[in-house]
Amino acid sequence: MKSRTYKEGVVITVTELKQNLGKYMDFVEEQNDVVITKNGKKIARLTPYITDIEQYFLVRERALDYQYGGKKVSYEEFMEINEKTTLRMEFINGEIHLLASPSIGHQEILGRLYLTFTEYLKGKKCRVFLAPFDVHFRKKEIKEPDVMQPDLLVACDLENNVTEKGRYMGTPTLVIEILSDSTRSKDMIDKLNTYRLSGVKEYWIVNQKQENIMVYNFTDYEIDKYKTYEKGDTAPSLVFMGLSVAIDSLFAGLIHAPQ
Repeated sequence: MKSRTYKEGVVITVTELKQNLGKYMDFVEEQNDVVITKNGKKIARLTPYITDIEQYFLVRERALDYQYGGKKVSYEEFMEINEKTTLRMEFINGEIHLLASPSIGHQEILGRLYLTFTEYLKGKKCRVFLAPFDVHFRKKEIKEPDVMQPDLLVACDLENNVTEKGRYMGTPTLVIEILSDSTRSKDMIDKLNTYRLSGVKEYWIVNQKQENIMVYNFTDYEIDKYKTYEKGDTAPSLVFMGLSVAIDSLFAGLIHAPQ
């Protein structure tokens, strides 16, 4: 019986492994998987041994190749890469984007927003979640979903949308992104478009440099309303009545990086 090659590697029988052990060990050494079957059923897998630091550079190299080489990767391929790494990454329009570590100011703002949203949602059906938290956004009339990690999200459709592995597969009602220099264009263009087309109702873009919040409301997959709230304003949610954030309080006393 001949070996068969799939995305998961080479699939062979126990007999083939016994007869050609050296051959398949060489195959594994070349960073390939070998899946072993017995009576037509998969029973084991030989995988390359790599250290944590080797894994980091291996996955990073592959992800950056897609990101900067203009190459496209399928949703299934992204999920395979994502399962094998501890790196934080997103999948947008067929491209992989590695996520940088957030700044201290970013985290302060995120913590304040989380406390405000948690207090408002006490006793309510909806829940608030923080990144890192993968969400699979299914865009209207587009086959493959984007996979992103909003800084903060409010989910109201948890019932029947959580898998056996505890993964959320629904669509958030509200999402928030806190801008940084490395994510500005992505957050204001690509992510806005994904959120709009996937059925998100409200999107907040928090700009810590300008100390303002842009609030977008979507209706029938189109931008219905948007407004920027500056110092002295209070940014309200149009989806959750009574939920609001005072701009001055949100940005007061933040720790900033030295200029």
